[in-house]
Amino acid sequence: MKVTELTQLKGVGPGTAARLAKLGLHSVEDLLFHFPLRYQDKTRIAPIGGLAPGQTALIEGRVEAAQIAYTGRRVLVVRVSDMSGQLQLRFFHFSMAQQAGFKPGQRLCAYGEVRAARAALEIIHPEYRLLADAQQTPTDAHYTPVYPATEGLHQRSLRKLTQAAVEWFARPGNGLEELLPAECAEQLADGAAAISVQQAIALLHRPPAGTDLEALTEGRHPARKRLVFEELLANILSLKRLRAKHRRHKAEVLACEGRLFAQLVQNLPFTLTGAQDKVIGEILADLRTAEPMMRLVQGDVGSGKTLVAVAALLQAIEGGFQAALMAPTEILAEQHYNNLREWIEPLGVRVCTVSARHKARARQAVLRQIRQGQAQLVTGTHALFQEAVEFSSLALIVVDEQHRFGVHQRLLLKEKGARGGCQPHQLIMTATPIPRSLAMTMYADLDYSVIDALPPGRKQIRTVALPERRRDEVIARLHESCRDGVQAYWVCPLIEESESLQCRAAEESHRYLSGVMPGFKLGLIHGNLGGDEKESVMRAFKAGEINVLVATTVVEVGVDVPNATLMIIDNAERLGLAQLHQLRGRVGRGERQSTCVLIYAPPLSEKAARRIGVMRKSGDGFEIAAEDMRLRGPGEILGTRQAGQIHFRVADLSQDAAQIRRVLQTADGFLERHPQRADKLIERWLGRFSRYAEV
Repeated sequence: MKVTELTQLKGVGPGTAARLAKLGLHSVEDLLFHFPLRYQDKTRIAPIGGLAPGQTALIEGRVEAAQIAYTGRRVLVVRVSDMSGQLQLRFFHFSMAQQAGFKPGQRLCAYGEVRAARAALEIIHPEYRLLADAQQTPTDAHYTPVYPATEGLHQRSLRKLTQAAVEWFARPGNGLEELLPAECAEQLADGAAAISVQQAIALLHRPPAGTDLEALTEGRHPARKRLVFEELLANILSLKRLRAKHRRHKAEVLACEGRLFAQLVQNLPFTLTGAQDKVIGEILADLRTAEPMMRLVQGDVGSGKTLVAVAALLQAIEGGFQAALMAPTEILAEQHYNNLREWIEPLGVRVCTVSARHKARARQAVLRQIRQGQAQLVTGTHALFQEAVEFSSLALIVVDEQHRFGVHQRLLLKEKGARGGCQPHQLIMTATPIPRSLAMTMYADLDYSVIDALPPGRKQIRTVALPERRRDEVIARLHESCRDGVQAYWVCPLIEESESLQCRAAEESHRYLSGVMPGFKLGLIHGNLGGDEKESVMRAFKAGEINVLVATTVVEVGVDVPNATLMIIDNAERLGLAQLHQLRGRVGRGERQSTCVLIYAPPLSEKAARRIGVMRKSGDGFEIAAEDMRLRGPGEILGTRQAGQIHFRVADLSQDAAQIRRVLQTADGFLERHPQRADKLIERWLGRFSRYAEV
């Protein structure tokens, strides 16, 4: 796609261009693909008597009265009526001249969101215009778009600029090229094939009055379907190209007998599930080829992903190479290190960890063992890809909870294993269940395995939700559980995205609970503690020396204490479904019945009520993930707001899942049949977000 400088548009100088750049808009083409979040309907006048709370509407009427009310502050209240009813306009900020304009009998129109007030419906700070008696009420011929904006760049400016971009491309010689070949028409259902890309874009920016707005915002309108199809196709083609590039690399062939893993399995007090056996078979088949493995393994909390990873790790080690396991937090990395030592050091395998808490001398010793190849299995956090860490023969990388790592972090570790023309195999694990539609789209560059069964005999965790006024009952239950010899977690919520405030909340809860639970040992763990302190607390909790562990969400992943059967999550309404499900999964690891108590502060928002309702009804991580995607969108589930991996302009995977199968069918063979069209599609929709990175 050609690039047209923004300064080609009238009114765009260096200052406006800089503000547009904050939105990722660097060209006229970028503006064209900067789509509205929603629309305002100023195309028709709504009768006041037919309005309902929550509705956004344009009304016309006459002023009945305007007066200043005092409710702790000065408020201007204007009562307006038409032939069907009346409502009030409320202004918290107003001038004397503004007040003087609202004379009784004055005709006006106003636009805003209708709310329920004590005496009547009202609109707070509406957009409004005073009208002469003979003046026709101004209504728009199109729905008004509302765009993602930034400081210093208002909606009026964005509307003017996007309209200028649409008009620019309507000029002769500037039109957008049609990139979908004729064969795609059968995949573009419901009339979408009859709409050109340029027509679809123009309609999304300025839908004419009468357009079905609900169909447009919910993804059912043919114009939107036309653009969603193109964008999803571009995204999948970019990933398929990335995968094809990986396939041109070579990897070490790890075709040994699997003696070490067989020996480990013989020593385990349990047997593998059929789901684990199946996924291990898929992984070993990958490792026995000269093509680098790129496989995502997902499984619900407690499904046994770590043991599946160990099968791969031991395959690399038995083949005479090094393997690395990267975890997102020190606590999880330490637990992996301790578990792996217990499991595989008896097999004669040397395990070490790279930790930020190592003293200088110990750190140098570990780095030397890695460099010389004495350390066969290395665990750690992002510390693994620091410059000082040099591998002798890294053949396999396992990344746990991959969505917590950015693209560049995984790239750096992979580069450490590149030697002699070979790339390391990659196994990527997540305990965050991903809806199938999302996985097929966002991981088209990966092979995909699911551990879809839990170990036999694992009991469903009972989940209850209680308002905070019943906190004393929860503490009484906590007393009872601790007297029975079991352990519990008390988790404090995320507060304003601030780790320091989280820690303070945990410390206050620890002080309070210690005061009301004399005779019991309470531990405290949060992000501000040093690595040694965290490890000491966790070791004491695992050993049963601590009855109740008060923690922030730092315990969300990785901590495994079979005797802990009670999970209490305070202010649970502040957490997302994925976090709630992960925290609940910290219990239910032993033979006793486990319970998760969600304490919430009423009144709940609609979304919070839905989240808590889902947690009470379901223990299925995949069902929970599907609902999570409907509530939050795919970028949050994947953690890609931080990692910068996803940037959909119009597609919404939570409502466009039905299109994905058709897009996948189109994508098969597209790169070979239409390489130039593929290039242009990827550039049009992904541009600088294109994931060509070697990840």
